[in-house]
Amino acid sequence: MRPMQREPHILLGLRADQFRHPVDLQATRSLQQLPGLGLLIQNLLGSTAEQVFYLDNIASSIQINEHQLPEIHQLLVQACRILDLEVPQLYVRQNPVPNAYTFAMQGKKPFIVLHSSLLDLLEPPEIQAVLAHELGHLKCNHGVYLTMANILMLSTSLIPFGGLFYQALQDQLMHWVRCAEFTCDRAALLVTQEAKTVISVLMKLCGGSPQLAAKLNVDAFLEQARTYDELDDDLWQVELKQMQNVGRTHPLPVLRAREIDRWFRSNTYQQILELHG
Repeated sequence: MRPMQREPHILLGLRADQFRHPVDLQATRSLQQLPGLGLLIQNLLGSTAEQVFYLDNIASSIQINEHQLPEIHQLLVQACRILDLEVPQLYVRQNPVPNAYTFAMQGKKPFIVLHSSLLDLLEPPEIQAVLAHELGHLKCNHGVYLTMANILMLSTSLIPFGGLFYQALQDQLMHWVRCAEFTCDRAALLVTQEAKTVISVLMKLCGGSPQLAAKLNVDAFLEQARTYDELDDDLWQVELKQMQNVGRTHPLPVLRAREIDRWFRSNTYQQILELHG
């Protein structure tokens, strides 16, 4: 007989600055100081762009609600209650690559999209961890920068500037995206309130499949993450680690697993639960 799962703490009044990762805060401040950023946001993320993304999504995906896949909708509703957020729209889209993403341009009509293959790979608590991760972007107002990063990656022809400005902006945005992911992993932990659930998601996205998922070992993956974390014996290894991050949209899975394990054991995490629980 499986033990009964305890009810999670509802974090009423939770503020983004209480769990935002320091590297996210620093990267956001640096991005805001970049010359020309405001003009670029105005040009790329106007009302027309927002409507295009929204229409494409609602026409090509299945909206999840209380009448359509209600068990997944309930996972979203509970995650929103825990993070003290309004419930955004949620969709599932046919795609063989496990992924999820959030659109929230100018703070209007935010929605989350889950790929069908992600649902095939994860158990319900893990699906909720993914939803909470995406909600973290909404809680921290990441939406505008996230959407701009996606557009920059789609096509350079959309950029009204070129040369060094474009490259510098793209590099700084990709750095910001990687930093923001650490914050959203914390949002996932605040909802699941179990580090192994979040780490299991990272493990399965790293090397899982529907056939292998049930056989994977979270403790072994976390030990792998600790081993990687300790590989700083010389300067060359440190430089190789830095090179691994170049051009990536997400931090390395082992780094994310190690980071969330540390935060789970920290006083800061426990204090948030006690303060809002």
